[in-house]
Amino acid sequence: MRLPLLFLFTIVLIQYGDCRVAWWSNFVDMCNKKTTQMKNYVQDKGRSFVNYFDGVQNKVTSYFKPSARGRSLDVTTTTEEQINGRFEIYLNEADISDSELFEVIAPADIKFNCTSDDPTIHMTTPQLIAFHGYPAESHMVITDDGYILTLHRIPHAKVGNGSKRIESPRKTVLLHHGLLGSSADWIIAGPEKGLAYILSNAGYDVWMANVRGNTYSRAHITLNSESRAFWNFTFHEVSQHDLPAVIDYIMENKGWDAKLNYIGHSMGTSVLFALLSTKTHYNKVLRAGYALAPVAYMTDIRSPIRMLARFADDIEYLLTLLGQNEFLPQNSVLRWLSKHACEINHFEEAICENSLFMLCGHDEKQFNRTLLPLILSHVPAGASTKTLVHYAQEIRNKGQFQMFDFGHDGNKIQYGTPTPPQYPLEKITLPIALLGAQNDWLASTADVTNLYNQLPNPIENYVVPLEEFNHIDFLWAIDAPKLVYNKLLDLLEKGGSKYPDVDVEIITNEVDTFSIKGSPFIDEI
Repeated sequence: MRLPLLFLFTIVLIQYGDCRVAWWSNFVDMCNKKTTQMKNYVQDKGRSFVNYFDGVQNKVTSYFKPSARGRSLDVTTTTEEQINGRFEIYLNEADISDSELFEVIAPADIKFNCTSDDPTIHMTTPQLIAFHGYPAESHMVITDDGYILTLHRIPHAKVGNGSKRIESPRKTVLLHHGLLGSSADWIIAGPEKGLAYILSNAGYDVWMANVRGNTYSRAHITLNSESRAFWNFTFHEVSQHDLPAVIDYIMENKGWDAKLNYIGHSMGTSVLFALLSTKTHYNKVLRAGYALAPVAYMTDIRSPIRMLARFADDIEYLLTLLGQNEFLPQNSVLRWLSKHACEINHFEEAICENSLFMLCGHDEKQFNRTLLPLILSHVPAGASTKTLVHYAQEIRNKGQFQMFDFGHDGNKIQYGTPTPPQYPLEKITLPIALLGAQNDWLASTADVTNLYNQLPNPIENYVVPLEEFNHIDFLWAIDAPKLVYNKLLDLLEKGGSKYPDVDVEIITNEVDTFSIKGSPFIDEI
């Protein structure tokens, strides 16, 4: 076989003898050039890989080295030894205290503050309010189906060092948080940027709801909070039981002639629409509604929750996948992140942010990273897995705003129809303003516009004039006061109420710093 090939090669050389020298030279040059290119490519990639590895190693080393806890470390110690050393400390602590390892890593009772001069990280909502010098109240509300809710309140504006004390103004607002949230959502940003403080400074009596199952409303008159029966609810039950109980309580406290403004965020808007379309008399009880990042129709969403929609027919499977009872509770993993928040570098910060904003998106430029320890101490505050399933069902059913789907047979029993009914938005007569954002993963501008067109008495469809603004930015964005809250205050003042809002001031020598009414679940400062 070799001889015929050699003969053929010789014939070719003879046939093309005139060009054989140039051909060979070009072939050698090409090989040298390609070899050089390959060598340079490998060297460049090698340097990039080394730099990347060094960067990751430095990040890991900076976090796990014992010196972060005040222990010295020899410069020759390897990253692996450093990691093992930190883990060995946890093992020793668990052995000494006879505790489970993870309870040492992430104890329920956090022993270390992020910094010695920051006592706010582990404060409750009323404690945070009082810490900033505002009056704080906590009220206990029991729903008609037995859930015990805690309602927080800033009854009037901050009082200075003088003798003037302001009684609760007639201008009243109820703030309702979204999925996985709590009353803390409205104050985490602090007195300058937190909506609850801004409204209080503007002369409003501010009430903040907490839905069943979250940090402040985890109790029932008969059900165990660990039972499946306790967590057997969606935003529909919140709209039919929690919200009516809260509104009734406030009106009884303020007087039924008072006009209550409602401001909801995300799921806090869903429950408003569900309430007003089914228990229509509340359209006359409230003064006006203001929906931040409104969620009703869900045809055009970018949130990963859309991936759950394909499994929405198999409720049991989704419950098994996401947890039978509670979805993303305030668990030990997040407590650990909060505990170590002062140590984490940008690498770990990104991980934290991704876990918090995975459902809603993230706007890096508007996110105030200094709030991260406080956010991790309060979010997520707890929500039922069934609520997430409800939203997944809406996505599957062409984004329709409808009641929970129990399946063909279950729907026949529950509703008398094979499919769940849609919420009759045409019955909502309350004036409602919608405030949306272009980068909202859950409430797209297309869906919000559709909602606006369905409402019989809309006030305005306001789109935040910042393309990157997203779902969570309505709560904690650096420029939220300028981009959203100023507009909201203007809409509140216009509102459409028949009755004038009258502020009542009483001059006294008292300075009210903190008061509690009714709830046995509030920690003392």
